[in-house]
Amino acid sequence: MVDSKKSAPQLLLAKIQEQIELTQRLIILIPEDKLEYRPIENSFRICDLLGHFLEALAGFCAALYAVHPQQLSHFLELRSLPVNHSCGIKEANQRLAQYETCIKDGFAILTDDDLMLIVPTVFKPEGEALMTILLGNLEHLINHKHLLFVYLKLIGQPISSKDLYQFR
Repeated sequence: MVDSKKSAPQLLLAKIQEQIELTQRLIILIPEDKLEYRPIENSFRICDLLGHFLEALAGFCAALYAVHPQQLSHFLELRSLPVNHSCGIKEANQRLAQYETCIKDGFAILTDDDLMLIVPTVFKPEGEALMTILLGNLEHLINHKHLLFVYLKLIGQPISSKDLYQFR
């Protein structure tokens, strides 16, 4: 049953925050000596995957900024931060927390109507609905979280589905 007291943006934010938290829990399970691990040639190394998580979260911020640039002008400083780079465990978790704070700021002013606004993107200059963009970014984050889960399994970390999902 849907919580009728929460708006669509609040419900979506809760899911995004859940996925960030699950990702951070997986990140702290990475042994420092496995940051260069990659299961097959031409796949992400774990340290590269950590930097890619930052790109996924930056995508949320870019979409939110596009809808409310004046109220979210502090997001502009995020553009100077590296993403998609070789990243350590500490940096990854600090930066995920930083992006989460900005994402919460963006969602705090988001309305149900905002989710229908058409926003141009790098991939689709003619734009698409903000909700579609946000769901795409959530999918991006979840897919790479699962990839980290698989890597951790491959290196022998004792993890299970409870580390991947929030059971309801």
